Amino acid sequence: MNHKEVATRVLAAVGPNNIQAAAHCATRLRLVIKDESKIDQKALDNDPDVKGTFETNGQYQIIIGPGDVDNVYDALIAKTGLKEATPDDIKAAASAGKKKNPLMDFLKVLSDIFIPIIPALVAGGLLMALNNVLTAEHLFMAKSVVETYPGLKGVAEMINAMASAPFTFLPILLGFSATKRFGGNPYLGAAMGMIMVLPSLVNGYSVAAVMAAGKMPYWNIFGLKVAQAGYQGQVLPVLAVAYILATLEKFFHKHIKSAFDFTFTPMLAIVITGFLTFTIVGPVLRTVSDALTNGLVGLYNTTGWIGMGIFGLLYSAIVITGLHQTFPAIETQLLANVAKTGGSFIFPVASMANISQGAATLAIFFATKSQKQRALTSSAGISALLGITEPAIFGVNLKMKFPFIFAAIASGIACVFLGLFHVLAVAMGPASVIGFISIASKSIPAFMLSALIAFVVAFIPTFIYAKRTLGNNVDATEPTPKVAQPIMVSDEVLTAPVSGLSESLRDVDDKVFSAEIMGKGVAIIPTDNKVVAPASGTITVTYDSKHAYGIKTTDGAEVLIHLGLDTVNLNGKYFTTNVKKGDQVHQGDLLGTFDIKQLKTAQYDPTVMLVVTNTNDYSNVERLKTTNVTTGDQIIALTEPAATTSGVAATI
Repeated sequence: MNHKEVATRVLAAVGPNNIQAAAHCATRLRLVIKDESKIDQKALDNDPDVKGTFETNGQYQIIIGPGDVDNVYDALIAKTGLKEATPDDIKAAASAGKKKNPLMDFLKVLSDIFIPIIPALVAGGLLMALNNVLTAEHLFMAKSVVETYPGLKGVAEMINAMASAPFTFLPILLGFSATKRFGGNPYLGAAMGMIMVLPSLVNGYSVAAVMAAGKMPYWNIFGLKVAQAGYQGQVLPVLAVAYILATLEKFFHKHIKSAFDFTFTPMLAIVITGFLTFTIVGPVLRTVSDALTNGLVGLYNTTGWIGMGIFGLLYSAIVITGLHQTFPAIETQLLANVAKTGGSFIFPVASMANISQGAATLAIFFATKSQKQRALTSSAGISALLGITEPAIFGVNLKMKFPFIFAAIASGIACVFLGLFHVLAVAMGPASVIGFISIASKSIPAFMLSALIAFVVAFIPTFIYAKRTLGNNVDATEPTPKVAQPIMVSDEVLTAPVSGLSESLRDVDDKVFSAEIMGKGVAIIPTDNKVVAPASGTITVTYDSKHAYGIKTTDGAEVLIHLGLDTVNLNGKYFTTNVKKGDQVHQGDLLGTFDIKQLKTAQYDPTVMLVVTNTNDYSNVERLKTTNVTTGDQIIALTEPAATTSGVAATI
């Protein structure tokens, strides 16, 4: 890569006098732009050295890649005469003059609370869907599967028990996650959740009936009658209780001397929060929560197919704003009270919107002759059909506009059919083409019909319009085809740089990593502060912020280790490093350390990303472990391209 030429092209596309401030992190340029309408987006999209662009929090970010971005940045600064800035400077410049948006801040809080517990809810939801398949009549035959095969009855009952647990004990999950988000001890939050669902209390699902029958037991506290009511399936009361608990805990930590803090702070926080829960907060917010649920069900019943159509039309636009981050809270409430609500109308709508966006993206794949565009649309389209829409929406459809519009219209039409057939989800799951597993069994055919409508209505007009407008376009910088050359990369295995829980890179809360723009790899939620080399090789990238390392392994892999999300903003605080660019390291050598506890306290996600940035040099990059890993465990397998019949390696 010629860094000066890349900087020149970026500057020409953005506008020579259109940059207010510029900084960079390990992978991307971070720019504050004066007028984004002046950006030549097409030029950046067609630039072979630009891996992608997106706008977030007032910053226009251009993805270059580790080892190159700092050199491109230096050339950009030299050409513009701008003062070098840190990510903190950029953040301040982007937010200067902007008023804080309380609504968006609230949505961010909800997102931070619910996203960590979604896997547990999805697991329970899919098990619930499996139980429905086993017990539903008239699905495969007149009788249910368990009626036809009685030997499966015990299996179905066990599955139902496992499926019910995450929703029955939802306050424990929420208590842990919410208290952690509010800065308190998450284990105290879980304990408070346990208190709210004690078996000795009246089950939360039966509170209304028991109250109506006049059989509610009470505690008599100095003449005050306090109902012994549980909070199974409740959301709002738990969020408020977690906030109170965290606030009290921080107050006592500040005012109780260290000799007594460890002993008395947890007790005082729990007892005061518990008393407020059962006397004021719980009863009031239970009423508010029930009213919200009844209001949503009433809105659905009142507006019917018209309301569903409008919701489907606007859903993808809602995703762009981030407002959809509130939906898990609402959907959880609907599903936790499925006997009363009948299920969730949000999940089917989300499925139609995702399918439509995926279909429109795939239409571009078949219509365009641009190899770069085809590479992007193929993976983004399939991902959207499977429920991950960010690459499709932000990488393709919004940039071209017409695919997004056609997809939104298709989603609205499909959701009209959902409303006409009263399709509801009875479990959480992937909002995608396989979303039928979460739908009430009697509505699965209607769901599949709606999905087909969403796909066809989005695909056909997008394809026709694209063929007319894109014509015979090819990549502006597409090179002349060459004879395939052997890719001299040996098979290789990378080991875990830290200990922790292995998860998919696509689950990371950062578009660059989750969309695998930088390459494939693995994410690890760390439990150890030490970072070691995943293979022997040469250090190619280090930063003053000490939050990322680049390594070129002896077998040819180019690896990026990124410690936490947005941790470049800390300017090295909580990090140490033992290596510098050019150093030779062996697998297992200590690269540096980072303080996980302090990162969490400072509200930074400490997730570690291990990314193979030359992924395209391999036929397969495979994550080997999906559970807990220990430093040094084999975690990524790299497979070289298979040789062709002529003896030349296949190109990727």
